[in-house]
Amino acid sequence: MRDAMHPLLAALRDSAEPFVAIRRDIHRHPELGFEEHRTSDIVASLLAEWGYEVERGLGTTGVVGRLRCGSGSRSLGIRADMDALPMAEATGLPYASSHPGVMHACGHDGHTAMLLCAARHLALHGNFSGTLNLIFQPAEEGLGGARRMMEAGLFDKYPCDAIFAMHNVPGSAPGRLLLRQGAAQASADNVTITLTGIGGHAAFPHNAADPVVAGASIVMALQTIVARNVDPLQTAVITVGAFQAGTVSNIIPAQAVLRLSVRALDRGVRDQLEQRIRELVCAQAQSYGVAAQIDYERGYPVLVNTPAETAFAGQVALELLGPAHVNCQAPPIAASEDFAFMLDAVPGCYLWIGNGEGGEGGCMVHNPGYDFNDANIPVGAAYWALLCERFLVDQPWPDYSADARTSA
Repeated sequence: MRDAMHPLLAALRDSAEPFVAIRRDIHRHPELGFEEHRTSDIVASLLAEWGYEVERGLGTTGVVGRLRCGSGSRSLGIRADMDALPMAEATGLPYASSHPGVMHACGHDGHTAMLLCAARHLALHGNFSGTLNLIFQPAEEGLGGARRMMEAGLFDKYPCDAIFAMHNVPGSAPGRLLLRQGAAQASADNVTITLTGIGGHAAFPHNAADPVVAGASIVMALQTIVARNVDPLQTAVITVGAFQAGTVSNIIPAQAVLRLSVRALDRGVRDQLEQRIRELVCAQAQSYGVAAQIDYERGYPVLVNTPAETAFAGQVALELLGPAHVNCQAPPIAASEDFAFMLDAVPGCYLWIGNGEGGEGGCMVHNPGYDFNDANIPVGAAYWALLCERFLVDQPWPDYSADARTSA
């Protein structure tokens, strides 16, 4: 990764092979959110074997491993997600999913393997003083496993001075680390709009109140919110992903349903989007003589990386890989992530690791052809190990925010 490879990275490259096998085994046996029983068994048994205090079943299928070393008073949390997606795999790999309709299409198998690799190294060779909490979280994919673990007392039982997590990102070189201070990933809200009119015969539209026409007008009008209401320097997304109405051509249906995904990188913009969607939908529906019911479900919040912890995370990345392989000012991502709940409670940073470009590792996540790049396992593990050793020290923690460096 650099002219003189960091010794920690060299060591973990030499010992990563068993964790590639673990990753592929987890990939072959994917489990959906809150059903990660086999994966949790693997994680818990390995952590216990290496000397961690282990709690299972936190937030249904979550696992926490705690390791105390020295007399340091600081505590660190590192989180990996474990769940798969409800989609069929089309990679043709020898370790492809053996569960029809379920696959690891987002790399959570790799995230788990990276943290396990780091966990073993830190248990055997870790040079730190304090408390390390390794959090293996269920149900990141839309079910809010992070919040479930928090409601079950995660940070009451395992208090953390800071918390960190990592996700792979296709389209960037393997092993390249990317960070961003502040808003890094978008909020994600789901909206269901039910329009109720008066059904009728297609030959007599004047006797009906057509929710299809009203829905079509609403779809077009929604596009003006981002174009004309949101500050053009802000990020906002309103996507109509479903429009369901009617069954045949000669009947005007009595009802139409629209389903929206709404995203923002600013909490104020998120509130503004909800207000304008409600106002616009009600006004449009009334103008067409139909009733509108709006079910506005707030999902994952904006993921905000705190300044000092992000600067620290960047310094660790630069120490491990060198500036040619680190970007401390990466652009934000409009996808959502429930680690945002944890960052609302504890300062920290969520960073990304490149999964590959082009044909090798460049396939986008949530695609049936996706696979995690195993070359990332030693890089991610070395990063977590070094971050732990730099964070959990006896002396006062430096103020990295005062000297945050950036690299292209």
